[in-house]
Amino acid sequence: MGVSQGGMGGSISLSVCGQLLCIGASLPHPRTWWFTEEKFGQAEKTELDAHFENLLARADSTKNWTEKILRQTEVLLQPNPSARVEEFLYEKLDRKVPSRVTNGELLAQYMAEAASELGPTTPYGKTLIKVAEAEKRLGAAERDFIHTASINFLTPLRNFLEGDWKTISKERRLLQNRRLDLDACKARLKKAKAAEAKATLWNDEVDKAEQELRVAQTEFDRQAEVTRLLLEGISSTHVNHLRCLHEFVESQTTYYAQCYRHMLDLQKQLGSSQGAIFPGTFVGTTEPVSPPLSSTSPTTAVATMPVGPSVAGLAPPGEAALRLEVTPPASGTRKARVLYDYEAADSSELALLADELITVYSLPGMDPDWLIGERGNKKGKVPVTYLELLS
Repeated sequence: MGVSQGGMGGSISLSVCGQLLCIGASLPHPRTWWFTEEKFGQAEKTELDAHFENLLARADSTKNWTEKILRQTEVLLQPNPSARVEEFLYEKLDRKVPSRVTNGELLAQYMAEAASELGPTTPYGKTLIKVAEAEKRLGAAERDFIHTASINFLTPLRNFLEGDWKTISKERRLLQNRRLDLDACKARLKKAKAAEAKATLWNDEVDKAEQELRVAQTEFDRQAEVTRLLLEGISSTHVNHLRCLHEFVESQTTYYAQCYRHMLDLQKQLGSSQGAIFPGTFVGTTEPVSPPLSSTSPTTAVATMPVGPSVAGLAPPGEAALRLEVTPPASGTRKARVLYDYEAADSSELALLADELITVYSLPGMDPDWLIGERGNKKGKVPVTYLELLS
């Protein structure tokens, strides 16, 4: 008859006349028991150095903020929660996400159908068709932006969370196990030496405990080095995410520049048609808040972009509306540098090319948002927001 206890599972077995009988439930794993002892302050714990702890904290912060930025970017690109869940399921099932009509494209469809039914040749019908075409272009631009942002920004963030971070987490769990084993070996050796001092334990038991401690220390050091290398790789992750962030801003800049150009073209079309329908009505009193961004060099455009006048009455109650006006010269002429290309709407305007220098001046009673521009023997009206007035 004999009694044995399993090393890893903690199960107790009773051997009677060669027959193995299992009695009692499985005992907790030694690591679990030791971890519990640590939590209650009844066991010593091997502490990691300060640099290692800083690497762990930095990695955890990177993971937490990456998750938050990823989720909020998904909300920005797809505000509909049901659509986000559907796209997530398609990705998990490794199936192609079905093409979805954007809100702008859906609005364009409704406007086109309304024009067809209400009369495409009427002033209202013609305007509906023009706005529908602009909304359709806006929807297509939005679709391109979402696609580009998903590939260049969301995908790298997901790859980090689902790839590199899972590897880091796995190695950290292994390191935790190695540390628990090491601390348990230290405790066994301490008890063995105490028993040896009382002459109640043979020397070979102490030697065995020392050997186990050496093995546990070697395994812990090896796993600590592997984990340290992975944690230090977080710096490379930051560099990669920085590059992706620049690409995200670039795609967003391009998208909003396209939206501005589409709406500016629509405004010109509506302005000319409104003048024909309502003679004598001044059209185009509301200029866009800012000039279009250059798709070729968005950084330069943002750095020199002037801000047009704000629309009165849009400021919240109790707050003054921000109003930054560009005042043309009262008399005489000045030089001006053209910030953006401008296509003349009619013969009274002067077409402009970015970075060219022209002479400008104002006339009495002239709209303050416009100046007279001269280039050689050509002359015409030019918008102030497209110019940088030089002293």
